[in-house]
Amino acid sequence: MSEIAAPLPEPNSAAEPPLFDAVLYPHRSLGRRGFRIFMSAVIAVSLALGGGFWLMGAWPVFGFMGLDVLLIFLAFRSNYRHARLSETVRLTREKLTVQRFLPDGRVRAWDFQPYWLRVEIDRPEEHDCQLSIASHGQKLIIGSFLSPEERLDFAKALREALSRCRCFPVPVT
Repeated sequence: MSEIAAPLPEPNSAAEPPLFDAVLYPHRSLGRRGFRIFMSAVIAVSLALGGGFWLMGAWPVFGFMGLDVLLIFLAFRSNYRHARLSETVRLTREKLTVQRFLPDGRVRAWDFQPYWLRVEIDRPEEHDCQLSIASHGQKLIIGSFLSPEERLDFAKALREALSRCRCFPVPVT
């Protein structure tokens, strides 16, 4: 298993197509339009309640209502920033490559030899189960942001692709 700190070069058109190619990314149920609607509602409620307290003479509450709006906005901003995390898993006859694109723009990559690779999932019935690939005593957790059902589906698809890959001999060059 090797770790690379930069993105891997794109395969050229003459290269063999991958046997398995998947992009994993976190699910975000609230899109941009939904976020705008939600924040508008939060601001409207905060202004109405804060204005009421202001009129009753409890003007410091108005500031705390604004602070609540700011904190909710910052929490969503952080959540959307973390949504930029993604992983690609590409299997060819020679290697399985995992690339992790981090929210800060960095890319980490790992290569595995597919003939020795195991796809493991611990406690598949648990919500916090982990999907990992292991080879030669090294283990890499992938898809940590997926739901348990998605982890099981991905593990099954990757195992099937590895099984197909092992049926073909690696060309000698």
